[in-house]
Amino acid sequence: MQTNQQRSILQVSELNAEVALLLQSAFPLLWIEGEISNLSRPASGHLYFSLKDSKAQVRCAMFKHKNMRLRIKPENGLKVLARVTIGLYEARGEFQLIVEHMEDAGEGQLQKEFEALKKKLDQQGLFDSLLKKNLPNNPKRIGVITSPTGAAIRDVIHVLKRRCPHIPILIYPVAVQGAKASKEIVKALLQADHEQQCDVLLLVRGGGSIEDLWSFNEEIVAHAIYEAKTPIVTGVGHEIDFTIADFVSDQHAPTPSAAAELISPDREVLTTHLSTLTDNLHRLISQKISANEEQLTHLHHRLKQQSGLAKIQQQKQTIDDFDIRINRIINKQLQLEKNNLQHLQQRLFAQSPIRHLHQQQSTLATLKQRLAYAMSRKQQQAKEELQNLSSHLNTISPLATLQRGYSITRNDAVVVHSIKQVSEGQKLNVLLADGNFDCEVTKYSKKGL
Repeated sequence: MQTNQQRSILQVSELNAEVALLLQSAFPLLWIEGEISNLSRPASGHLYFSLKDSKAQVRCAMFKHKNMRLRIKPENGLKVLARVTIGLYEARGEFQLIVEHMEDAGEGQLQKEFEALKKKLDQQGLFDSLLKKNLPNNPKRIGVITSPTGAAIRDVIHVLKRRCPHIPILIYPVAVQGAKASKEIVKALLQADHEQQCDVLLLVRGGGSIEDLWSFNEEIVAHAIYEAKTPIVTGVGHEIDFTIADFVSDQHAPTPSAAAELISPDREVLTTHLSTLTDNLHRLISQKISANEEQLTHLHHRLKQQSGLAKIQQQKQTIDDFDIRINRIINKQLQLEKNNLQHLQQRLFAQSPIRHLHQQQSTLATLKQRLAYAMSRKQQQAKEELQNLSSHLNTISPLATLQRGYSITRNDAVVVHSIKQVSEGQKLNVLLADGNFDCEVTKYSKKGL
């Protein structure tokens, strides 16, 4: 019989520690699919739950620093895909999974479809960087394809009004998620590209799950972007979101606001650039005048050194010719720069936000007049319709019939329609237009008028 010294004896904690190390080394990071149950959310911020299928279940833990990044809301009954490591809760010797990442099981299938379509379109050349169109430096009009009620359009308008209020915006309203969204997006892209009213198009929407953004992963949307002649910039979701549309577009921005920043020239930068050009022009003109004055001084000095009246006359003529040429060049250059300055001033005036505001105020006044006229006309139509209905109602009213001399005979509030309802001695009530009276049947006949 072996003594205790001869036996290999482990403490419970030592056994659990070795089993934990064995599990961690034997099983790498892996994916598991199951349904959440027994979900617990203690004050620590950690998540504790079970993942189960039809035959078994396993305990899971997801610590706070991991679940803070979740894009789904874990709930009992939700089927998920989880990336896990296998371990042992040593204090109780319980086998458990440590969850590193978790997503809706449906998202996993969508992600596979996303990767398959991405590979297919890449092989077809839709992502070729050599085919990307250049963005305009100073667009005359910007088109925005998005939901007219979402946060994305508000962000885009805010950025564009701040940076370049002189550039008009044309909005193409579409649904950005749901069954019809992809077809509406394609229709808007085709319309905007065909009309050629905009120098650049923004295709944007706010963030969401992969299901919410799926309309931007449809193949028909990718081909519509690829075939468009107008440069297209996408800004879909948040910085971590990527869609097929982002890979096909001519330029991709991480958010709708960033997309608006990307295609809009900054008004302050333009003003600074204009000021720099003006300063450079003045400096060049001053340098040209100084150089010409130095050359004239040099010619006068040479004249003094030469003898003979003919030589002097010839040099005077040369100086006069040179002076005329210099003045002509200077005047021409000044006129050219003056024209350029006038052109820039006209552009700045045409792009003035005050002028644009006056136009909008005029449009608003016109719309108010049209609304007042439409309301007045609608009120008159309703009044006429009420009069017609009142006249018709009066025509078919029993009271109108009584006014013409007819009466209504009743037996205990029941209208007598036939002689069959009458018998001798029966007491009846007769209703006239201006009153009623009781009578007794003394005689009746089945003959009509």
